[in-house]
Amino acid sequence: MDIGSLVGLILGIGTIAFGIVVGGVGVQYYVDLPSVLMVVIGSFAPLLIASPLAKILKIPSFVGLVLKIPNFNEPKLIADLVGFAERARREGLLALEDNIEDLENPFMKKGIQLVVDGTDPEIIKTILYTEVDKLEARHSEVSGIFAFWGAMSPAFGMLGTVIGLIAMLANLSDSAGLAKGMATALITTLYGSMMANLWFIPMGKNLEGQNRLEVRSREIVIEGILSIQSGDNPRILLEKLLSFLPPGEREAIKAQTIQD
Repeated sequence: MDIGSLVGLILGIGTIAFGIVVGGVGVQYYVDLPSVLMVVIGSFAPLLIASPLAKILKIPSFVGLVLKIPNFNEPKLIADLVGFAERARREGLLALEDNIEDLENPFMKKGIQLVVDGTDPEIIKTILYTEVDKLEARHSEVSGIFAFWGAMSPAFGMLGTVIGLIAMLANLSDSAGLAKGMATALITTLYGSMMANLWFIPMGKNLEGQNRLEVRSREIVIEGILSIQSGDNPRILLEKLLSFLPPGEREAIKAQTIQD
C-alpha cells in the first residue's frame, strides 16, 4: 500500500477537522445529508454522461491503483536487456529465442520476439511506440475521469449553495433561522471543494504519475531492444538505459547489473 497517499488523505481530513473544531461552533452545523447527496450524486450524474459506463464501473479498481505503490521493476528490465545484449553478441540474435518464454514482461517479450523474427528496426520501433501511445491514451481516459469529477464537485457544491440561498431568501421573515439557513446553504460548497481538492484531483494526478513511470519503463525496453538488434556493446547499452533514470538510482543499478 502507498503509505504516502494514505497519510496525505488522513492529514487533509485532519486539517479540515481541526478547522471545524477551532471554528467555535458544533460539529452538527457541518453535517447535512441533503448537501452530501447533492454533491456526491449531482457530480456523479455528469460523469455518467461524459464517460462510457464500462469505464465508470471500473472506478473502484482505479481507486485501488492509487493506494498501491507502482513497481515496474526497472532494475530487472535493465539487467535482462543487458543480458540479452551480451548473449546476442556472443551467439547471435537467434539465440535469444531460447530465453523468450522466461521473460515476465509481456512488452519486452513481444519486442525480443520481433527481433528474433528478423523484423525491420523501423517496423519494430513503430509497433512498440504505437503500443505506448495507446497505453497513454487509455491512462489519460482514466485520469481524465477523476479530473472531470474534480471539476464537477465544486460546481454542484455551488449549485447546492445557490439552491439553499434561494430557499433562504424566500423566507426572509424568519429572522431567527436566517443565519442557520446561510450556514446550511454554504455547506454544499464546503463538501464540493473538499471532495475535489482532497480526493478526486489528487487521485487523477497520482494516476498521471503512474502513467509516466510505466511509459518510462517501456521506453527503456524499446531503447534496449533496438540497441540489441543493432549490435551495441552491452556496456554502452547499460549507459543508455541508465540515462532514463534519476541520477540517484543509477549507481546502485549499474553496480548490480555489472556484478550479475
